[in-house]
Amino acid sequence: MNIRYGILSTAQIVPRFVEGVKKSSLGTVVAIASRNLDKAEKAAENLDIPKAYGSYEELCQDEQIDIVYVATYNKGHYEATKMALENHKHVLVEKPFTLKASEAEKLFELAKQNRCFLMEAQKSVFLPISLQVKKAIQQNKIGEVRFIQSVTAYPSVNHIRWFHSLDAGGGTLHGSGSYPLQYMQFVLDQSIAEYYGSGTRNKGATDDQANIALKFQNQILGNVFISVKLDIPSKMTIYGEKGRIEIPYFWKTKQAMIYDDLGNQEKLIGDFDSEFVFEVDHVNECLQKGLLESPVMTKKMTLETVALVESLYDEWLKEDN
Repeated sequence: MNIRYGILSTAQIVPRFVEGVKKSSLGTVVAIASRNLDKAEKAAENLDIPKAYGSYEELCQDEQIDIVYVATYNKGHYEATKMALENHKHVLVEKPFTLKASEAEKLFELAKQNRCFLMEAQKSVFLPISLQVKKAIQQNKIGEVRFIQSVTAYPSVNHIRWFHSLDAGGGTLHGSGSYPLQYMQFVLDQSIAEYYGSGTRNKGATDDQANIALKFQNQILGNVFISVKLDIPSKMTIYGEKGRIEIPYFWKTKQAMIYDDLGNQEKLIGDFDSEFVFEVDHVNECLQKGLLESPVMTKKMTLETVALVESLYDEWLKEDN
């Protein structure tokens, strides 16, 4: 059984995702769409994709496509996903899933009505290192976890022309919040119980730094810091009673380190050719099994993350009034 992908958008992430599909065991990309036919045709030629469409509607109506990958700009996720689901296509949606919790709920309801699989794209939780880190925690290698901290810095976002637009869904928390928030829940096997956060931004613009304090269900505390104003190392650190795990660039890494209080070190290695292939293989397996929801990147995790991010933006935007 071949899983046939259609790609909505020619965004910068698309070539890497297409490579992941090509390296997957069952996936193949059969079409790509842009609102500009020339752009779609160029991307199709460069990425060796058979069909190009000049509208999203045409791609969604293609009966040769099993699943649509939505990689449009952030605000466009809702309408593009809705269109795909209404055409009875399974959908994988890039982060952030939607900008509003009400939109996310509507999409999952529509997917259920049409018996379509729907998942937020979150490659980080499917990486070999992520699975090894989770296992190390379960094996008590650093003792009971007390604190988890994520630092993410993108010193250059000028290539994203809509990054500073509130209307388009730009900003550090929209752009990168899902990664650490969902990764932490995955490796800890815990939901977020409490949170509060602050951001820095110019009036009428979106955030260029965000800092969020977290408390998980089992009393573990957490912190997420995201910035486009600093050029500092990006790293997730998990602190336990008897050691720590450091995961540099956790969303795409091939290695991590475990340090214990006795001075011992253990290197975790998980090599790959494509950081997207594990996520694609998971999606393909879900479709093979006829699942409508991922057991890993769950509807619950997506809905809660969208609601958390939306509530923080609502709080910050009150300051403009």
